[in-house]
Amino acid sequence: MHRPLALAAFAVVCAAPASALDLPPRKAGLWEIKMTFETRGGPPQVMQHCIDAATDKLMNAHFGGMAKESCPKQDMKTSPGSIVIDSVCKFGNTTTTSHAVFTGDFNQAYTVKITSKSEGGSPMPGAAPGQPSNMTIEAKWTGACKAGQKPGDMIMPGGMKVNILEMPGMQRR
Repeated sequence: MHRPLALAAFAVVCAAPASALDLPPRKAGLWEIKMTFETRGGPPQVMQHCIDAATDKLMNAHFGGMAKESCPKQDMKTSPGSIVIDSVCKFGNTTTTSHAVFTGDFNQAYTVKITSKSEGGSPMPGAAPGQPSNMTIEAKWTGACKAGQKPGDMIMPGGMKVNILEMPGMQRR
């Protein structure tokens, strides 16, 4: 998988309800996910993700476990209509501090606004070293998965199809 697409897939998986924190499960079916990287400009990246309850739960467990190991600080605050997560994560020699605000619901549509700043390592693509990066993820449920799609399938920008469950370490349990 190309590096930008791998980063995009990772961002969607991690920013969707796939955290070690107790976020609501998403409704089963096909989700359209639009990512806009405000810091670097360019057109939004739109992908589709087919999930069922088991896939969503597995992604939460797998990526939540990774987040728990890599992100010693994860604070979540809930209020009516929003969830706010502040985290500090370390990947190799890079420390990333993030602030994410989830609004909406996980049955029809939700939005995640993420501001992050990395120190050490390579800067985020399109971001100046030491400068914050801003991303908005807009997800909406579009109905049942399409014919020929199976849970875990992601249709990436440009039409490339990957299945998140076929990534190393992502076996159904």
